[in-house]
Amino acid sequence: MFITSSRTDDMGKLTVRMKNGLGSSRYKPAEYEKLQAVIEAKRLESDIIGEKVEKARCAAKAAKESSILRQHRQVWSRECPGLQKAEEKAEDDLCDFLKQIRPNSITDTAIFSLPEYEQFIAGDRESFRMATVEPVQQLRDDLRFRLGEIRQQQSSAHPSNWEQVTHQVCFVKDQQQGIIADLHAEFLDVEKEIMDLDLEKYLTPDHLVKTEDIPEEVLDSDCPYPELKDSLTQAFLSLSEKYQSRLQSLQEQLQKTDRFCGWRPEHHEQFLFIVSQYTYGIPNYRELCMDMLLRLFPGKTKLELMDHERAWDMRCFLQTQLRAVAEQWQRDQEELRFRALVTLQEAKHAHQAELELHRDRRHQQDICSHLKEKLQQWRTQQEEVAKLEAAIAARRREKEEARSKRQQEKQAAVRSRQKEKVKQFYLKQQKRLETLEQRDQERLAKLRSVMEEQARRDKQRVQFRADLCEQRRMEREARELERQREEQERENRLRALRNQVVAEADPERMMADTEAWRSRHLNAKEFELQRPLYNINTYTDTQIVSDPRMRVECALREAGMHHSHYAQEVLSVVRPLKPPRRDTQSALKF
Repeated sequence: MFITSSRTDDMGKLTVRMKNGLGSSRYKPAEYEKLQAVIEAKRLESDIIGEKVEKARCAAKAAKESSILRQHRQVWSRECPGLQKAEEKAEDDLCDFLKQIRPNSITDTAIFSLPEYEQFIAGDRESFRMATVEPVQQLRDDLRFRLGEIRQQQSSAHPSNWEQVTHQVCFVKDQQQGIIADLHAEFLDVEKEIMDLDLEKYLTPDHLVKTEDIPEEVLDSDCPYPELKDSLTQAFLSLSEKYQSRLQSLQEQLQKTDRFCGWRPEHHEQFLFIVSQYTYGIPNYRELCMDMLLRLFPGKTKLELMDHERAWDMRCFLQTQLRAVAEQWQRDQEELRFRALVTLQEAKHAHQAELELHRDRRHQQDICSHLKEKLQQWRTQQEEVAKLEAAIAARRREKEEARSKRQQEKQAAVRSRQKEKVKQFYLKQQKRLETLEQRDQERLAKLRSVMEEQARRDKQRVQFRADLCEQRRMEREARELERQREEQERENRLRALRNQVVAEADPERMMADTEAWRSRHLNAKEFELQRPLYNINTYTDTQIVSDPRMRVECALREAGMHHSHYAQEVLSVVRPLKPPRRDTQSALKF
């Protein structure tokens, strides 16, 4: 299948190519096997890259998980000393209490039975420890001993009894789970008994302060002015109505949710304990607290946990408001009562002065009006204080809602940024893969062209070598024929000379040494006598001394500076007389 462009000016060229034939030597058939091998190699490379990415992601996830667990351990490591100190303090307080109490009489047997009960509880605790903790410790020691023996005797072929060990471990696990279930059941029973005592109503804020509408001192007082007493009574009633309305509104808001904000009691207690552990002084305390809550409550989402936290914060805020309003009511009640008593006392004195001196009646009326004005002013101030407190509470509530809203918006912005980063990362990965594929395709085409050119050159070189070998062979044959011809002529000449020469028989001369042999052996013996004992394959003393590096080093050594930094710099710049040979230099680049 040919891929051609759709331009009209190329249609004529395509027609000419089809007429001339596509099967000429200029075109080669598609090599599907090589293409399939290239595709398989690319697929294998992409699989390897995917495995590397997955390994990197798993490593990053494991590193993040280990970092979070390390931070959790740092937070919870501070709880153990606190619990130990609390346990020691409780034991010391209990011992001090038991030492300080004394029986009232001989009939007070409960005091005498306390030591016996303490011994009974200690024995029960020891028996419980022997039945639960001691088997686990013995099993742990036994397993450690078995592991040590196996490591020392790995090459031994003794039969293994791991089935019995596994059965024993499973049995201990089942036993411990049963004990934990029994303890949990006992915990639930004790908690139910405590809840049945109905002590929650004494812990609510509306029972912290008992306020009476009108004090008995004001009601039973003998006030000579009924209007003043009525105004004081009305002031107490208005004060009570105002604070009761505020307490009623706060109680209605508080009763919208139960004590545990819709959760189970044990889950709510666990939630509060976890939140109390992660304080503001811990770095990244918010994320650590949420991570621990998600681990502790895997069935609940992050949004549910945040809603529960907001509900609990609102309930705590309402309880704080209830306590503050009740305390303020008590303070205003006491202040009003004091002012009322002072006013009644002043009224009594004024009335006595009026009875004693009728001339001062006008003055007494002025005093009463002045007292009324003071009371009205104080009432106005109290109303203004109440309005200001309500406005402050409303602003605090709005501030808390704005803070929670900003937190949600911030989290949404963070999630959107993370999604955008992931998207950009995938786009970069795709672009990088496309670039790699294009570069590999170009490299493959270039290598193929180079290989084709190299094959053509190798073919020409082989043909040239074959022709050259054939030429050399023909030359060798010609030289061999020439040599044979010359040898034949030489033999003919020697044969003619032998036929011409007639030699007499001389056995002594024939067996004696020749002059050439004697002279050669005498020269060899003289040469052996004058030759040195061994061959020297190194530099001579003259060559070593003539090297400037050797001279500089000797001068520095005589001056005592051969270990200094100056000596290193000087020796690094000194060059030999002759540069090194090119064949001794390495062409490899590391």
